[in-house]
Amino acid sequence: MPHFDLPLDELREYRSATVAPNDLDAYWEDAIREARDHATPATFEPYKAETYGPLEVFDVTFSGAAAHPVRAWFLRPRAATAPIPCRVTFIGYGGGRGLPAEHTLYAAAGFAELVVDTRGQGGTWSAGATGDPGAGDSGPETPGVMTRGILDPRSYYYRRLYVDAVRAVETAAADPRVDSERIGVSGFSQGGGLSLASAALVPSMVRLCQADMPYLADIEHAITITAEKPYSELVDYLAQHHEYLATALRTVSYVDNAVLAPRITARCSVSVGLMDAVCPPSSVFAAYNAIVAPKEIAVYPYSDHDLPGHHIERQLEEFAHEMS
Repeated sequence: MPHFDLPLDELREYRSATVAPNDLDAYWEDAIREARDHATPATFEPYKAETYGPLEVFDVTFSGAAAHPVRAWFLRPRAATAPIPCRVTFIGYGGGRGLPAEHTLYAAAGFAELVVDTRGQGGTWSAGATGDPGAGDSGPETPGVMTRGILDPRSYYYRRLYVDAVRAVETAAADPRVDSERIGVSGFSQGGGLSLASAALVPSMVRLCQADMPYLADIEHAITITAEKPYSELVDYLAQHHEYLATALRTVSYVDNAVLAPRITARCSVSVGLMDAVCPPSSVFAAYNAIVAPKEIAVYPYSDHDLPGHHIERQLEEFAHEMS
């Protein structure tokens, strides 16, 4: 994919034209309050101690949006005797939490990690274990979750998923094995969007936000410049349902990370590929440019929707430094 978006100097100045809904604060306060009010204690079941040796692994279930059960993996070094920093990791579109063996790096480096499953996903490239009981009578939708419940902001899929992300951060912070003052959030694509959203919705609980090639930013603009999924799910929907255009765009504005980003207070590290047709560069910069907290962006001119290998080590170094 050649460069197709704005030149880099213009990307660094680009701002989203999407306006925050008037009731944005109340919308998220209500959603998070409902989840907290009905939450049940998280459970941590030991998992295959004989396999993971010096790493302690737990199969976790915590209460997400509307107290729906959400699965996760919790990993930490078995020898840790005091609360340690924790990375809360979110998964890209279509994937789930997979297996603990896929997530051992941070625990091996001396940190805790909570790897959060994605409700209603996990059926394609990485296995999941969490359903989506909140879909209800959501009306017509395209395959995937981008349009699930889109005719009402309160029933929209991503409202539930963002609240799950908030509750994941709160679950990590409440665990006595975690230093609640040293929590980072991280993820790629959809996971990057969830990292930005959780840092925006519970800003006092997140110290570091690492959002790689984040999805769900400047959505109204993004759907006009990319033909790739998942954004094309919304395009396909609106091609058949012109009558719902204003309703759908209003709904997605509540979860648009370019709208939520000014709430973030954590230090932020974002990455962008200038050949990325899945999460177009201007959509990533729309969120990044709206962040007022300390921040930096890694620009990869010849990357599409894929990170160079050295970025993993760069992130680990950054996490270790920020949590020291």
